[in-house]
Amino acid sequence: MMESVSLHLVRGLPVIEEGDNLAELIQSRFELLDGDLICIASTVVSKSEGRVRELSSYTPGERALEIAGKLGKDPRFVQAVLEESSEILLDSPFLLVVTRFGHVCVNAGIDQSNVPAGKILLLPENPSLSAERIRGELSRDCPVIITDTCGRPFRFGVTGVAIGWSGISPIRDWRGASDIHGRKLEITLEAVADEIAGMANLLMGEAGDSTPAVVVRGLPRFDGDGSVFMPQERDVIRAVLSKCREA
Repeated sequence: MMESVSLHLVRGLPVIEEGDNLAELIQSRFELLDGDLICIASTVVSKSEGRVRELSSYTPGERALEIAGKLGKDPRFVQAVLEESSEILLDSPFLLVVTRFGHVCVNAGIDQSNVPAGKILLLPENPSLSAERIRGELSRDCPVIITDTCGRPFRFGVTGVAIGWSGISPIRDWRGASDIHGRKLEITLEAVADEIAGMANLLMGEAGDSTPAVVVRGLPRFDGDGSVFMPQERDVIRAVLSKCREA
């Protein structure tokens, strides 16, 4: 039971550069307590890990040129997306891919905002390892979630989601619990890491707010294992896309 949960922006963070220690920067600006949970936007994690690239460094191959022609996009950008992806699920009317760490998203999460013109920002190579590293550098015992924004099928708009985590199970398993009528729940898995990321993203903002870290206080630990990435769901996506093409 959660009696009270509070969210706190970490203010005063500088523009993040490669090599910056995010754990040190956060805890020098906010007094952490054991059990606090820290949500950090993937953009600043990527910047600290040197994931900014020059668009001009990419040489588009044949497939990138073909897809870019369909989408009206810069072929170099498309090439970057292909290189960050393990699988292409859809190449028009947008580029839906599986990232190398298992996240399904548009354009492999590559960002052209919050970086200078002519540059792109890649997602962290392995966000959960990033979260584990940051957590290990904290002076307090605090779970860490790396967040990004992502669209949802058949809905307008984006919301915050968890793409990496450490010290928390991303899933709360309600199977075996009873509902208000005493019936056993059989399939309910609650994506708590995504819910927390969504709350944090509401505070972080989407434009020039420069507040990429949020401390969540008062949450239970949600210990355990699990993942929000479900490879078997890709078969469902492929089947739906196939039916759409046939229609």
